[in-house]
Amino acid sequence: MRLRRPALLALLVALLAFVGGASGTAASGATPRTSLPVIERQVMCVTCKIPLNVAQSPQADRERAYIQGLIDQGETQSQIKNALVGQYGPAVLGLPSAHGFDLTAYLVPAAVLLGLLVGLALLLPRWRRARGESARELQRTTLDAGDAARLDADLARFD
Repeated sequence: MRLRRPALLALLVALLAFVGGASGTAASGATPRTSLPVIERQVMCVTCKIPLNVAQSPQADRERAYIQGLIDQGETQSQIKNALVGQYGPAVLGLPSAHGFDLTAYLVPAAVLLGLLVGLALLLPRWRRARGESARELQRTTLDAGDAARLDADLARFD
């Protein structure tokens, strides 16, 4: 019982510290602020059609300044993206939306992958069965006396 008390006490202290730390962040109501590099990786330069974090153009600089202004105002990541869509249109987003026709950008690759896996699951047993039959057929073939003597002579040279 003496050995268990310190372990239980340490566990209780750790649990209280975790709960106290979690309630402290929840009580403060602090939402994590976003930064320019985080947003830059998720949006596109509307003239260059490349991610904003690699774009080097006057338009890209204007977009960065606009985003930095929104960050300075305390906007969240989703609010900034909505403002960018309002300002530049949906082409500014790096990823298509997850509804409507844009949803096909996510569903088609998943359907193709699923189809390939199903096809592989159906064809793999056939391939294994065919391979086993050809191996058995190969085992059934025997060499005639001349071929066997030649093979033994060739193998003897390598010994």
